[in-house]
Amino acid sequence: MATFLYRLGRLAFRRRRLVLPAWIAVLVAAVIGVSGFSGSTTDDFTLPGTQSQQAIDLLEKEFPQASAAGATARVVIEAPGGQKLTSPAHKQEVEALVADLRKAPQVASVTDPFTAGLVSSSGNIAYAQVTYAVPQADITPAASDALHQVADKGEKASLKISLGGNAVLEEEQSNAAELIGLLVAAFVLVVTFGSLVAAGLPLVSAVVGVGIALCAITVASSFVDMASNAQTLALMLGLAVAIDYALFIVSRYRTELREGHAPEEAAGRALGTAGSAVVFAGLTVVIALAGLSVIGIAMLTTMGLAAAFAIIVAVLVALTLLPATLGFTGTRVAHGRLTTRRVRAEQHGRRPTMGVRWGRFVTRHPWRMLLASVVGLGVLAIPALSLRLTLPDDSMAAPGSTQRVAYDTLSKGFGPGFSGPLTIVVDARDGDDAKTAATATSAMLKGLDDVATVRPPVFNEAGDVALITAVPSSPPTSQETVDLVGDIREGSDAVEKDSGTQVMVTGTTALNIDVSAKLGEAMVPYLAVVVGLALVLLLLVFRSVLIPIKAAAGFLLSVAATLGVLVAVFQWGWLKNVFGVDETAPIVSLLPILLIGVVFGLAMDYEVFLVSGMREAYVHGAGPTEAIVTGFRHGARVVTAAAVIMISVFAGFLLDDIALVKSIGMGLATAVLFDAFVIRMTLVPAVMTLLGARAWALPRWLDRLLPNVDVEGEKLRRVLAERDHQTRIPAQNDQEPTAPAPLG
Repeated sequence: MATFLYRLGRLAFRRRRLVLPAWIAVLVAAVIGVSGFSGSTTDDFTLPGTQSQQAIDLLEKEFPQASAAGATARVVIEAPGGQKLTSPAHKQEVEALVADLRKAPQVASVTDPFTAGLVSSSGNIAYAQVTYAVPQADITPAASDALHQVADKGEKASLKISLGGNAVLEEEQSNAAELIGLLVAAFVLVVTFGSLVAAGLPLVSAVVGVGIALCAITVASSFVDMASNAQTLALMLGLAVAIDYALFIVSRYRTELREGHAPEEAAGRALGTAGSAVVFAGLTVVIALAGLSVIGIAMLTTMGLAAAFAIIVAVLVALTLLPATLGFTGTRVAHGRLTTRRVRAEQHGRRPTMGVRWGRFVTRHPWRMLLASVVGLGVLAIPALSLRLTLPDDSMAAPGSTQRVAYDTLSKGFGPGFSGPLTIVVDARDGDDAKTAATATSAMLKGLDDVATVRPPVFNEAGDVALITAVPSSPPTSQETVDLVGDIREGSDAVEKDSGTQVMVTGTTALNIDVSAKLGEAMVPYLAVVVGLALVLLLLVFRSVLIPIKAAAGFLLSVAATLGVLVAVFQWGWLKNVFGVDETAPIVSLLPILLIGVVFGLAMDYEVFLVSGMREAYVHGAGPTEAIVTGFRHGARVVTAAAVIMISVFAGFLLDDIALVKSIGMGLATAVLFDAFVIRMTLVPAVMTLLGARAWALPRWLDRLLPNVDVEGEKLRRVLAERDHQTRIPAQNDQEPTAPAPLG
């Protein structure tokens, strides 16, 4: 692979006037595609095989008028201060709004607050439930506009109108997070390279790659149901990874220039060495993200595949566009006029770098550093034992948004559980009398402590399927509601035995609980697959048994500590004001799985870039401890810069008002912080110092079985050295220098 990348780097460098316009053409085509194909996103979940999904499927068949799979909206109406909606004037206004809603496009049914009992006991709050004939992803702009026009009409009538439900789209968010991340990345790159030209190349590559990826994902949303947060995750990862990959290659290119190689040759060598590590690192992230599809949840699948696509584009840009742009800059990227005297002294070997000093410190105190790392992360991981999972709902919407106002208003008027009613389906098609079973089920529900109200059963036309609505006393995301769903399912067993019917619990709240439970159950198997993949890949790269085990153990420790921090901040509320967390809630159930997949790839990035330098030194005869310090000399500065850039990009999303985006940003930033600086820069060298030469041991029989992937480009270097040697011999005989011939 290193030889192929070497040739690719030289080719892209030479053909830069073709490569650069080709990428620009791809970007323009992607932008044009967005104008013609811009679909919608969805937060809907389907979970085949669960009781809640089975009940939804039954409702679609037996209650087609209910549109069980259709999108829903809640139009929450509040009277002005001191007034009541039951007054003749306000009642007439509300009924006019309901009439307008029934005429809106794609609406299947609308419940009148006054006839359905959806007016609070105080009389000042009511809501109309709007059910659409199509799923959330198929809501047209006309239908959405009609909903907002009704809200505007109510506001003009002096009523306070807010909208909730999955049919209400999130408002467009600002790009402050991305801009802050880019600004910090630019500053770090300038400090790292000391050159505006060198710092600008990774940023240009990242913008082109992310632009193409996001446009393609938007086009894809016209053909598939795309999760609403898929673009955010792709942007978050694509931006950070693209900058990092370009950073590694540009740094290696500058090194090759300083060693006296011509620009084209330096580009080829940079791609053959650092480019190999980029391909491997990108592959690990893509595999981990694409692996999310095996869990069987469509929303998670689209998020993982969208982010994986962004990583693929980032790798392709780094391998082709970047060497082409290097061709236009030539040797200017090697001139660091903005560097300090200390940095110049470090670059010329007159002063040890910070990485070398840190590596020596760790290797002198391996036991202390090992214990400090393990104990520190272990303490931070303790809150993870209290991890609870949920799915985002309107309670996690941005403060001040119409969804959040609607949720808070309903909670004030009807109680905290009113926004998440439970739907109980009594299926008596193969059993006894449905009315008797429905009566028994209602009695069972009324006997449970956390049930606020139970509405009378509604039957289908055949009279053999009943639908009962129960409103919990607790919020939808609370543990009490989770326990209530379990109690209803347990109490339904007695009804089923006595009547021969099937009783199922569904609704958005129950479905969310089932999804969270499935994701919680899938976390351990997925973690095992990811760790197993890490062991195999690192075994191939480093040809060592102990290094992969050490890397996987460090990865698990950093993930546990990150989950502990998330629980402490978002679930327990520690330092919530510092991080802008408006309200504590269980951790979004998607986050741990996403965290495992993403952090695995990033952890392998740093492991490869740092430890490959150590292995290269060890293979060339350095002692175990000396090899560790050498690896820090070549990789610590670049890895540190890459980690700071990633942390900055991810942390910028803490400024987002949406709880899911905020938690993803904090989780990824914390994970990179722990993995890069505590695990890879501290624990790894400490463990390798204690292991000594045993760290690189590999049984002979296993050595013969494993293919040599040559991520460090060792074979390429030997071939190039032999070629250079053969080139110098005729040059000495002819007394004229001869340019090195292209490889192959």
